[in-house]
Amino acid sequence: MSGPPEFYDARLVAIYDSANAYGPESQPAFYRQLAADLRASSIIDLGCGTGMITCELAALGYDMIGVDPAPEMLKVARMRPKADKVTWIEGDVHGLGRQDADLAIMTGHVAQFFVSDTSWSSALAALRIALRPGGHLAFESRNPTVREWEDWTPQKRRVVDDPEAGLIERWPEVHEVQDGVVSYTIHNLFLATGEEVLAPTRIRFRSQDELTGSLREAGFTVENIYGDWDRQPASPSSRELIYVASR
Repeated sequence: MSGPPEFYDARLVAIYDSANAYGPESQPAFYRQLAADLRASSIIDLGCGTGMITCELAALGYDMIGVDPAPEMLKVARMRPKADKVTWIEGDVHGLGRQDADLAIMTGHVAQFFVSDTSWSSALAALRIALRPGGHLAFESRNPTVREWEDWTPQKRRVVDDPEAGLIERWPEVHEVQDGVVSYTIHNLFLATGEEVLAPTRIRFRSQDELTGSLREAGFTVENIYGDWDRQPASPSSRELIYVASR
């Protein structure tokens, strides 16, 4: 898995939670309820980032494994409440091995950072090994039929307020769209200092057919495909493709 510079740049890691705040009843609530519905006890959070969801689930009593390749991200994660209850792995999915976990999750559109088909299929194979028979995999990916990247323009500016860095103006700039891969840059202008930090990024938009086919090839059975966090079925107009599959 490869990710944008905010996964590694300390300046961007420091504002990551403020810049990528979850809305109410969105991702954290969905994965929390899913874990309860599946009666999971052990959970892998692949691409856990700063560990917000990881530690929230740990606080609820789940045995958590948080995996991320970015040491700066994990440094923040290890400072959270209940971080001592989490097994942290600095590295990629192949550092997991056999865990017999009940559930593996990929939040924050982590699945889209596996740009090549080879890296994606390899990740799915490793996750299958890490899960117990009958265990589940859940993740979300933006729906390419909505063509969300067309709204990622410099005119779509927003200002976030970080408790330490102050106000940061952020906007996206798309450079190329080819074969489902969108290359773009997120601009971060720190208004207090005038410093601008760039985060060039590449992500893959896979169709519902592509995602379903790849899961089946990896030995998973797709149980549900939701179009939003309220568990409505996915449709061509859904912004999200939220998958729940079993091993």
